[in-house]
Amino acid sequence: MMEVVLNDRLGKKVRVKCNEDDTIGDLKKLVAAQTGTRADKIRIQKWYNVYKEHITLKDYEIHDGMGLELYYNQG
Repeated sequence: MMEVVLNDRLGKKVRVKCNEDDTIGDLKKLVAAQTGTRADKIRIQKWYNVYKEHITLKDYEIHDGMGLELYYNQG
């Protein structure tokens, strides 16, 4: 079990408990449950890397306590 911190740069920081074998899609669902935003409206990235939904956190080398960027898609 690990904790990932997501910052939306608008004053909201979300701490999510997840496993390293969870996918980015699973992480989006956990964030959606905490923020109230629909999972399909959420985009997770680090710098210019937009993370794809079907790839696991372990494959992206996301570790415990790591900070990611949280964006909200329009439309």
